[in-house]
Amino acid sequence: MLERLTKIILKHTDKKDFTLTENSVLLADTGMSSFDLIQMVCEVEDEFDVEIPDKALKTFKTVGDVIRFINNNK
Repeated sequence: MLERLTKIILKHTDKKDFTLTENSVLLADTGMSSFDLIQMVCEVEDEFDVEIPDKALKTFKTVGDVIRFINNNK
């Protein structure tokens, strides 16, 4: 799952040569803007067939937060 999520995140950042872990901070480590984050969430919803409400989006600080949400809501 981390590999699939990394591919989506890399589409929304200018940083192309870095490794994401579950502890990577979404905005700080990736350089994504809040708009990029919203676009990423739309792709995550499609890729993993989950619906991410705005309330949950506000809790996403790390890549691990996104992975846990997906695992808990499949």
